[in-house]
Amino acid sequence: MPKPSEHVEKADWAALAEEMNAYGCALTGPILTAAECGEIAGLYDEATRFRSTIDMERYRFGRGQYRYFDPPFPDLVEELRQAFYPRLLPIAREWADKLGKPSPWPDTLAEWLGMCHRAGQPKSTQILLRYRDGDWNALHRDLYGDLVFPMQVVVGLNKPGADYDGGEFLLVEQRPRAQSRGTVTLLPQGHGLIFTTRDRPVRSSRGWSASPVRHGVSTVRRGLRHTLGLVFHDAA
Repeated sequence: MPKPSEHVEKADWAALAEEMNAYGCALTGPILTAAECGEIAGLYDEATRFRSTIDMERYRFGRGQYRYFDPPFPDLVEELRQAFYPRLLPIAREWADKLGKPSPWPDTLAEWLGMCHRAGQPKSTQILLRYRDGDWNALHRDLYGDLVFPMQVVVGLNKPGADYDGGEFLLVEQRPRAQSRGTVTLLPQGHGLIFTTRDRPVRSSRGWSASPVRHGVSTVRRGLRHTLGLVFHDAA
């Protein structure tokens, strides 16, 4: 059986880059089996695996709960983030070039995370999220310090329509001198969704402009929804 990293490698990265450039998000296709999804989701109740737990309602982030993994990460989580980084890197560098911004990201994830740690961002940011009936996530950006990777990945761990209803992934882009544009994605079990962390380049009358992007999750109307969040910069 192919490993998750092999599924990431075999994805159509040219097509995914085109979708990222057009919409700011792109579905990868299946990268985890149902059993692997269950394995990761089942970790949520093992509190010792996590460095902190966030109650979203308490902080007015929405409603629901998520937990930050404490290193060392589970094998599947580490495998996925190591597989995604080099594939996302060319898109990140292209975006920086279009916007005339520095491209600080080195060739390996280990080097990049070392830069984060030296800049005072040493805390792990791999996230496991749990939503129940009535839970939702407000529009936001996952920014934890000055060093930011421009894309991240969320992986669906439950089956929409069977395990839960609602809970669509929301992306809202504030386009230059225009109304905001929203994109809604139903995240299939085992599939990854690549999306914009902070902003992305869009064509404007002056060439390229940075279009701010926020993301969130619509209200879960029924059931239980877990997702794995892969963030490629650490936190202050």
